[in-house]
Amino acid sequence: MQQSEVGGSPSVLLVEAFYGGSHKQLIDLLKENVRDCSVFTLPAKKWHWRARTAALYFSQTIPTCPSYRVLFSSSVLNLCELVALRPDLGRLKKVLYFHENQLVYPVRKDQERDFQYGYNQVLSCLVSDVVVFNSRFNMDSFLSSISSFMKKIPDHRPRDLEQLIRPKCVVLNYPVQFPDVSRLLPEHKLARRLAEASHTDGDAIKPQDERSEEEPGESRHQPGTVEGPVHEEESAEPVKPLHLVWPHRWEHDKNPQLFFNTLLKLKERQLDFRVSVLGETFTDVPEIFSSARRLLDSHILNWGFLSSKDQYLQVLCDADVVVSTADHEFFGVAMLEAVHCGCFPLCPKALVYPEIFPARYLYATPEQLCKRLQQLCRRPDIARRHVVTVDTSLYSWAALEQRFLTLLADQGP
Repeated sequence: MQQSEVGGSPSVLLVEAFYGGSHKQLIDLLKENVRDCSVFTLPAKKWHWRARTAALYFSQTIPTCPSYRVLFSSSVLNLCELVALRPDLGRLKKVLYFHENQLVYPVRKDQERDFQYGYNQVLSCLVSDVVVFNSRFNMDSFLSSISSFMKKIPDHRPRDLEQLIRPKCVVLNYPVQFPDVSRLLPEHKLARRLAEASHTDGDAIKPQDERSEEEPGESRHQPGTVEGPVHEEESAEPVKPLHLVWPHRWEHDKNPQLFFNTLLKLKERQLDFRVSVLGETFTDVPEIFSSARRLLDSHILNWGFLSSKDQYLQVLCDADVVVSTADHEFFGVAMLEAVHCGCFPLCPKALVYPEIFPARYLYATPEQLCKRLQQLCRRPDIARRHVVTVDTSLYSWAALEQRFLTLLADQGP
C-alpha cells in the first residue's frame, strides 16, 4: 500500500485500488498537479480480489482528516462499501472514474461473467456525486446495459437505476502524456510533421498525391476496396517493406487471432511486410502467439513487451501502420500514442474508435482490414506520406487539465 501527501492540509483524497497501467498514470498525474492531495493505493495485482476487498482495507488505513473535501477513485473500488464503513468519507464530494465498465467487459462465455463486479460498479455510481467516463462509448454502453444486467437477478429487481445515475454522468477523456518524439522520428515523418505544423487547416496539409486520389484503401464505388492494379512508384532505391505494429495486451479481448490470420493471408499472397508485436503479457497468453511467431518469423522485427519507454516509442516512430483488432476498447491509449508517433491507424468500426478516428481509418469486416493492408503493403508510400487527421493534442493533459481541476474542486460537479 502506498500513501503519500502533497501540499499542506489535504483537501483531495485520491484512492486507487489497482495502482498500475493507466490507473497509475492518472493518479500520478493528478498527484503532480493537484495541490493539497493525499494518495492511497494498492499494487496492481489480483484485480478480482482488489475489486472485492479493497474497500474494507482502505476503511482501516485512510486516517480521519477534517480537511478532506473531495474523494476521487476509479471504479475498481467498491465505493459504496467504503462510505458505508467510513461515514466521514461519505460526506465528501465523491468522484468515480471509469477506465472500463464491467457490464460489457468481454468474457469468453457469458456464464463466466461474475455478476458481483458489475453490480458493485452500479452501487458505487449510486453513492457517487459525479460519475466520470473516459469516453462516450464507455458511458453509453454502461448506462444502456444496466437494465438487462439487472434482469439476471431472479426476482425483486431494482428499477429505474439508469435514470438515477445518468444525471451524474460526464465524459472526460483519459489524459495521455504525449512525449516529444522529434528526436526519434525518421526523416520522412519529421519532414511531414514540420509541414503539418506550418498549416492550420486539416485539408490544406493533405499531400498533393492524396488530394487527387481516394483515401488509402477506399474507392468511390465501395469503401474499403481498391479498383484496378496498384503499381510501385519508380525509385532509384528499393522501397522498404511496410512496417506494421500491434501494441496491445496479449489477451483474447484484443483479438490477436484476427490480426495474425490477416498477416498470414498477406504472406500467402507473397506480399512483403515487417511486423512489431508489442504489449504486455500476463499469465494466460493466447496460443496463437506461439504459432504466429513461428509462421511469421521472417517478417518479425520486434516481438514482446519493451520495458524501456524510449525503446517502445522508437518502434512506434519507425512503424508505418498501427492496427487494432480489439473486441474491447473503452479508450485506446496505445493507438493514440502510435498516431502521435506518425503511424497510419486502422481500427474496427466499433467500440470507442468512431468517437476518435474519422471513417477513413475504420474497417467494418476482417475482409476490409485485409484489403486495406494489402494495398498498403503494395504501396507503403501511401501510409508514409499521409497526414493523419486525428488531433492527438485534444487528449493531452494540457487540453484536459482545467476540467480535471474543476472536477476536483469541492464546489459542484
